Amino acid sequence: MIRLFKHYIPHAVLLLGLFDVILLLVAGEAAWRLRADQVGMELGTLASRIPTLSTFVVVVLLAMVSVGIYGAEALRSMRFAVARILVAVSLAIIALSFVDFIIPGLDFWRSTLAYAMGLAIVVLLANRLIVGGILGAGAFRRRVLVLGAGHRAQRLRELAERPESGFAIVGYVAMSSAEPLIHEAIARSAINDFSRFVQNLGPSEVVLAIEERRNALPLKDLLRVKTAGVHVNDFSSFLERETGRVDLDTLNPSWLIFSDGFSSSQMVSRFAKRVFDIAASSLLLLLTFPIILIFALLVKIDSRGPAFFRQERVGLYDVPFELIKLRSMRTDAEKDGAKWAQANDPRVTRVGRFIRKVRIDELPQAWSVLKGEMSFVGPRPERPQFVSDLDEKLPYYAERHMVKPGITGWAQINYPYGASIEDARQKLEYDLYYAKNYTPFLDLLILLQTLRVILWNEGAR
Repeated sequence: MIRLFKHYIPHAVLLLGLFDVILLLVAGEAAWRLRADQVGMELGTLASRIPTLSTFVVVVLLAMVSVGIYGAEALRSMRFAVARILVAVSLAIIALSFVDFIIPGLDFWRSTLAYAMGLAIVVLLANRLIVGGILGAGAFRRRVLVLGAGHRAQRLRELAERPESGFAIVGYVAMSSAEPLIHEAIARSAINDFSRFVQNLGPSEVVLAIEERRNALPLKDLLRVKTAGVHVNDFSSFLERETGRVDLDTLNPSWLIFSDGFSSSQMVSRFAKRVFDIAASSLLLLLTFPIILIFALLVKIDSRGPAFFRQERVGLYDVPFELIKLRSMRTDAEKDGAKWAQANDPRVTRVGRFIRKVRIDELPQAWSVLKGEMSFVGPRPERPQFVSDLDEKLPYYAERHMVKPGITGWAQINYPYGASIEDARQKLEYDLYYAKNYTPFLDLLILLQTLRVILWNEGAR
């Protein structure tokens, strides 16, 4: 994987994206030449078309990212990729039509755009057939040697066996005399020349997955591996990179303290984030005010009670604030006490079921973003009752409050709606990853991927 703006991106995705950019440029230029030849128009210089071609490529690429075309499922399934590409192209056509309206001179003619999109579909699908079929997913997998043969090594094996995995394990070395869970592991005592052993296997990375590190670190072996040019990684950092979350089972304070993350440079990023939040929330409230008003009336008509739902939530540094949403449940929904929403929750009203599905109930939260109590991107704000309970049961839960809560977030786009302690634990791992590795790039990625969650109704209840 390559780390871009503190976020890990698989080599296969980068290669696929690079080919997509080149092919989209070719498709856009070919469409222009085809239409110019049909109407007998002078082509002009390529330099004069760079702004139009660049806008075309960027918009299509952003649409593809937003529908999850670079996700694991799209890389494995051609059928899935075809469906998402068609949706992405449709969204790009709408977006480019809007861009053409507000920015004169880019010349997104309807005929040229139709040719460009048709060609784009062909080249994008061909790219996936070539990369996925001829090169094969195995060509992009890194070769990993695991030092350890216990529970941690078993977890790495299970992770490597997933179809979307970006690595393949070439061997296991049992570093202790304990009974190994990985039966094919080679005992360290049976290896005379460890450097030669590593060289023969040819791994690109060695992962330290021993169960007990106190007084058991094989420093001499690790030094030999490192000086031979092979990357050495610890178990927690490896899982963070491969899964996009911080593993609570192996997390310890020293790893959080000494690993990369939570840097002071975030001050500049936070300022940029706040500027974006103010501009975006103001625009969103202005554009969606009629929608909020219409559905507020529908909520009032559908069931007795107020149109808006106000509730105390825990925000930045554990400071409580009042969250406002369109009411989607009956007013007596919590007569028996606070509880998580469930699948097909009977407390949800008829209108509430629809506005939850399309996320319209979330729109008034833009007011909390404008006031600075929330951000567009961040961990989901929870109720004080849940926070106190989760803080006792889950380690490092308080650390998620070191960043502002958000309307959408890394956990929301990667994990379905949770309604249990185990779900909260899984989402906390994603929240900690976000808090540790936050950059504007990661925020942009989350905002784009939120469209995928909305379009395919992932996570709503």
